[in-house]
Amino acid sequence: MKKNVGKIDRLLRGTAALVIIILFLTKVIEGQGALFLGIIAIVLLFTSLTSFCPCYIRLNVNTSGSKNKPEIQ
Repeated sequence: MKKNVGKIDRLLRGTAALVIIILFLTKVIEGQGALFLGIIAIVLLFTSLTSFCPCYIRLNVNTSGSKNKPEIQ
């Protein structure tokens, strides 16, 4: 996996995931909305920690600043 998520992108994803998790734990969000947002939070946290976003490969996006553009397969 080539890194394709930059520092600012990682920070924003991690912050969004933590906000969703806090809202869930404080029961501000509940029900199906909480489940949906929980799944999104897990994905955001994973992509933030690994610096890799599978969607970026298909969209040919690279925010990491490296000159290695991901190859579309």
